[in-house]
Amino acid sequence: MKLILGGYLCIILLGTLLLSLPAATKGAGATPISDAFFTATSATCVTGLVRYDTFTHWSLFGQLVILCMIQIGGVGFMTVAIMIMVVAKKKISLNQRSLMQNSISAPQIGGIVRLTEFIVLVTLLVELAGAVMLSFSYIPRFGRSKGIYFSIFHSISAFCNAGFDLMGDTTGEFSSLTGAAGQWYVGLVIMTLIVVGGLGFGVWYDLGKRKFDFKWLNLQSKMVITISASLIVLGALVLALLEWNQPLFAGMSVSEKIHASLFQSVSARTAGFNTIDLAGMTEGSLFVMICLMFIGGSTGSTAGGIKTTTFWILCISVIATFRRKKNIEMFGRRMDEGITRTASCVFMTYLILTATVSVIISAIEGLPMLTALFESVSAMATVGLTLGITPGLGMVSKLLLAFLMLCGRVGSITMLLAFSSDKGVRNSKLPIDKVQVG
Repeated sequence: MKLILGGYLCIILLGTLLLSLPAATKGAGATPISDAFFTATSATCVTGLVRYDTFTHWSLFGQLVILCMIQIGGVGFMTVAIMIMVVAKKKISLNQRSLMQNSISAPQIGGIVRLTEFIVLVTLLVELAGAVMLSFSYIPRFGRSKGIYFSIFHSISAFCNAGFDLMGDTTGEFSSLTGAAGQWYVGLVIMTLIVVGGLGFGVWYDLGKRKFDFKWLNLQSKMVITISASLIVLGALVLALLEWNQPLFAGMSVSEKIHASLFQSVSARTAGFNTIDLAGMTEGSLFVMICLMFIGGSTGSTAGGIKTTTFWILCISVIATFRRKKNIEMFGRRMDEGITRTASCVFMTYLILTATVSVIISAIEGLPMLTALFESVSAMATVGLTLGITPGLGMVSKLLLAFLMLCGRVGSITMLLAFSSDKGVRNSKLPIDKVQVG
């Protein structure tokens, strides 16, 4: 666990060094080390919160450094390391296989190298397909060379759920994809890349193995697909109902309103792109976005958050309690008794960290609590959506958000285990006593 955390820190530090070079910045001078560190953390943790607009501030060299960190952070540095060893025909030890298993949350250590090769292959193919699809829109709009570059950059950023964009010189700094509002073609390509990246490599491996027959998928794959589809549809429906007659949607056609609601519902699941001004949303919509960000994507994916399976396990454990069932069940399968405790640990860790940082940022920056909570959840869930306050935050707030981004990408359980003793699981021999709850 310490090696996984250390690996991400090394990538962030290397990225900080490269981004602080004068060559990484457009114009004279270099980027302050604190801002370079924040950007490197955001890119490596595939978040998308930025201090500077990616296109207008960073040079081509700086943008490529950011893109490389997004790619490594998206598939995981252990995946890249193992793949390099495979290409170099180096022997992969049992310990390295175990680290890879923990890094991508694989169900078993057997076949881990084959799964690694599958991850790299799927990543390259999907990102290439996304770039080709985007090029049909970007090349006529920006020209051949710039259009191809923009297509590749946004395809990788969308698949890795990073949220970095290069639209600063087109639609204004920090505008994200607001220029694509109502454009169904670009929106559907970006949304598809986000969903594919957020489902998880294990799910796609299972889908390929079972020839896309839902009936024969394993329990995790069934849960991920069902919950992801439900959250996208439900999120879009609620956002549409809350904003339909509000000023934010004023002047939009029915098609544009549906597009905006659907895109924000998909993107809130840790992608970080937006096609509308989020600061103009009602408080109800912002709260819905916070909930979607907090849940995030799926285990073993490029997305963050507490993960869809964690959320659903907590939900069905409540149902099981009401029905007076000892075990939680779904799709005709019974889950391990300790899974609820693990899910509760993940949920409480995320909740405590985001709540604490939100209170601190709200106090020292003089911001409304909902605004600070939105930014903190966006960082912890590695989303990257913002209400526009990140560029103006002070040093302490930047460091706190960077810490949340790292926790969100590495995983709360990994972070806790990295600083715990390696004494293994110990059974308590203390006498049992009853405590009433609820």
